[in-house]
Amino acid sequence: MIIQLSVENVAIIEKLTIELEDGLNTLTGETGAGKSILIDAINALLGGRVSRDLIRIGEEKAKVESVFQIPPKLVDVFTGMGIDNLEDNTIILSRQFFASGKNICRINGSFATVSQLRAVGEYLIDIHGQNDNQSLLRNKAQIDYLDRYSGPALLSEKDEYKKALMKFNEVKKKIKNLKETEKERARLEDLYKYQLNEITSANLKENEDEELMRQSSLLSNAESIIEALNKSYTALSGEDGGLTSGAIESTQFAQAAMENICGYAPEFKEMSEALAEVSDKLVDISRSIRIMKEQVNYDPDLQQTVEERLALIESLKRKYGNTIKEIIKYGEDIKQKLDEVSDTESLLKKLEKEMAVLDGILYAKAKSIHNMRVKAACELNERITSELVDLDMPKAVFRLDIQFDENREYMENGLDTIEFLISPNPGEGFKPLAKIASGGEMSRIMLAIKTILADVDETGVLIFDEIDTGVSGRAALKVGEKLLEISRKHQVICVTHHAQIASLANAHYYIDKTFDVNRTLAHVKKLQGKEREIEISRLLSGDNSEITAKLAKEMIEKGKGLRGAHGKH
Repeated sequence: MIIQLSVENVAIIEKLTIELEDGLNTLTGETGAGKSILIDAINALLGGRVSRDLIRIGEEKAKVESVFQIPPKLVDVFTGMGIDNLEDNTIILSRQFFASGKNICRINGSFATVSQLRAVGEYLIDIHGQNDNQSLLRNKAQIDYLDRYSGPALLSEKDEYKKALMKFNEVKKKIKNLKETEKERARLEDLYKYQLNEITSANLKENEDEELMRQSSLLSNAESIIEALNKSYTALSGEDGGLTSGAIESTQFAQAAMENICGYAPEFKEMSEALAEVSDKLVDISRSIRIMKEQVNYDPDLQQTVEERLALIESLKRKYGNTIKEIIKYGEDIKQKLDEVSDTESLLKKLEKEMAVLDGILYAKAKSIHNMRVKAACELNERITSELVDLDMPKAVFRLDIQFDENREYMENGLDTIEFLISPNPGEGFKPLAKIASGGEMSRIMLAIKTILADVDETGVLIFDEIDTGVSGRAALKVGEKLLEISRKHQVICVTHHAQIASLANAHYYIDKTFDVNRTLAHVKKLQGKEREIEISRLLSGDNSEITAKLAKEMIEKGKGLRGAHGKH
């Protein structure tokens, strides 16, 4: 419920604070005094659209703020929305809007967006007026009314249906995307095949490029290498035919000479042993050089083969990676991608099979929901018709028309199309509300629905803005009694011009306007005692004669009795 509402600089309201009560609250006053402006301010607080015209003339900004008492069952809902500090189950909404279009919104003191205000407001307040009753004409709203009346079994089944529908739509989208991208898939398949074939046919081995580069270097410089090896071998072994001694033979001669005198001093012996080691080492080196000489041959065919292999590897590196290891890894990845795109047909069949299963689940649940709706609609038809009789529409008959779509064009709420129909008088037949119901009749139909749904409607505050327009005095009393009945479970705020409704209220507020230095100012006052009797008299006949004053007092006393009967004092 709304505990307190504060409004600043909205239309003709300069500054106004109103503390509302539980039960039925009525707002009365002269035409243009600002009653509906309060409703506009609340709409702005709930994230509704605001225009520059709503800001008081001469001001650059306006502000609306309200303190709400929320039912315990909604605490978890708001906590899940990230709203904390819900002390004593209260929540404070605030919106400041500027002529420039800027908004500053807060929830419990923390900054929020307009859309967040709107999301929170949907749980707090439901506003109904001459224009707001258009929701009765929308298929989704009609379905929501029926489903809430049907009860938790249907709502639970609908939740399961929505989960299945989400999966169904996901699979359907995947199938659509697969079919739409067939050309792209074929192009990728050809590309992946070419790349994989290029890599696998190369038969690469890790680090083989290093060995190839070594071979290339040897083959390219074979002539210089052979010449150097020959010179080294000759220098060690001597010229062919033994005409010139080499380093090995000279070292051996030196070692033999030192060996002859090694007995004369230890140093001679050490030199002899050292020369022996050098001689052995030179023999080993000479042998290695001879083997190298035999192995190094200039082979132009081999060199061409090596160079071509290196060129191939470099080409692959430019396309697929900086190293052979990276190229091999790229090939493995391409193979996996090729498997995926090549498997599209089997994937498509798998998805179509999955969609068929989900289609069966959806149809079964949609049919179950339809059956529950039909059952609930039969009961709701009778109850709303009965309520309309109480609301001075004695000949009217209400009917919920439910059509089930066998073509399986699944919608968010199932396969049902629902329309509210009414026959105002016998013999006229049933027609849609939009074609046959007047504004006053529409308001009474809405009130009848709200009366029936009061026990299952979780919205804490219901606002009715002049829904009694065009309603007779007798019917107005019935409207008031229905509002009183709804107020057993909800806080009800009603802007009215009917004394019959105002006299039933738990709290009656009077809004008037005064003029100060060419400015119009709206004021609100809670009426009690004699002041309330005077206002009821004004609503009855426009004056406060002795007769109307007496009648007003009687109506207020009768209202107390009716509130007691409805559990509201």
